[in-house]
Amino acid sequence: MSAIPPQTAVRVPHRSHARIHAMLEAPIAPLLARMGWSNMLMMLAQSSTGLVETWFLAKLGTQVLAGVAVIMPVLMLMQTMSGGAIGGGISSSVARTLGAGNTELANQLARHAVTFNTIVGTVFSAALLIFARPLFHMLGANGAALEAATTYGHILFAGLPLMWAMNALASVIRGTGNMTVPGAVNCAGAVILIPVSPCLIFGIGPLPKLGVAGGAWALVAFYAVGTLILASYCSSERNPARLMLGPIRWAPLRSILVVGIPACINPLLTNALIALTGAAVGAYAGTAALAGYATAARLEYLLMPIGFGLGAPMVALVGVNLGAGKPERARSIALTGAAMTFVLTELVGLVAAIWPHGWLRLFGANEQLLETGSTYLRLVGPFYGLFGVGFSLYLAAQGAGRLKWPLGAGALRLALFAGAGTCALHVTRSLPLFFSFGALAMLGYGIINLWSVASGRWLCD
Repeated sequence: MSAIPPQTAVRVPHRSHARIHAMLEAPIAPLLARMGWSNMLMMLAQSSTGLVETWFLAKLGTQVLAGVAVIMPVLMLMQTMSGGAIGGGISSSVARTLGAGNTELANQLARHAVTFNTIVGTVFSAALLIFARPLFHMLGANGAALEAATTYGHILFAGLPLMWAMNALASVIRGTGNMTVPGAVNCAGAVILIPVSPCLIFGIGPLPKLGVAGGAWALVAFYAVGTLILASYCSSERNPARLMLGPIRWAPLRSILVVGIPACINPLLTNALIALTGAAVGAYAGTAALAGYATAARLEYLLMPIGFGLGAPMVALVGVNLGAGKPERARSIALTGAAMTFVLTELVGLVAAIWPHGWLRLFGANEQLLETGSTYLRLVGPFYGLFGVGFSLYLAAQGAGRLKWPLGAGALRLALFAGAGTCALHVTRSLPLFFSFGALAMLGYGIINLWSVASGRWLCD
């Protein structure tokens, strides 16, 4: 699976760029903190924007909230595939290439990355526009919830090519070790989106009241502006992997896809888990319980920004160091980043488990919503730290181009929660038992990923 050739000697990379030199030589923990803070802020801003929008949409009623809830796994699948899976392949390939000192190939990778992502985004857009309504119905939306999901989804899915292109550009830039520029663009977008979304949802002054459609239009506008800004920076001489016109060839594209395509399995597993378990809760306990579970589980989407905040620098750092022939430093980077991620994500989980209503009441006061969401957070929240460890090490494995263990851990998590847990729910009719399978699945996911890196197996298999 890996595009990293066997090495017996340390290769000397191109050292003219100070950032690349620091990635190879600087102390690990301060380096991760310095690279990760802006990226984490970017991801938190991006996720917070979605949460704020959900808060406004919740004012339109529980049915609208449930309708938007079934879209979230699909939207997150697109975001994690374009920015995390294929995006990780892009960042990994750019980083390893720069670590080996091949700036010409790095420039080619930028062009191939944006072209490929834009094409894939267009294909997904067309497919989802055709099949959105039956998909949402399958995921548990009915009646008014289905109408809200369809309205919101059609607009959002039309903008997917922009999302995929924007994430390709951000991934190229992150592959050079620059987390600040993508972070600044996303944070600025969040600052603008937070007031724009309610204006379009509820109407103000000359702006019409668009309802649930307003939130979708605000996101599409953000993707369009963000794509233009990142394309301008990526095309400039300030970026070590420049976006320039030229032919499309198989070799540079293969360097991205050999990591990016297998990595797409992980977001498929993650979002399939959310979708299938949500459908099980909805079928067993109804729309209000589905909204409660989806609202509680959505807190996990805040763990991903934390994991990605440190994990995206780990993709670049692991890739650069392996490209330069420094496997032990790459392993130390992965373990240090995992430890830092554990502390942050476990803190979130413990707070959610102790005070679940503090989160849930932001989105509704329905008794069943609160009861279902609280049960889930109290059982699963204490294991959030292990989820953070597993997710951050999945990203580190992308930098190494070795994804066997993270994908196996993700498949086990899906089998335990969506498979065995759903069977237990049908037999016992017990939501607490069902959610306990979710906690067990999260525990296994983190431990398997940690063992693979700590033992050195991640680079051997």
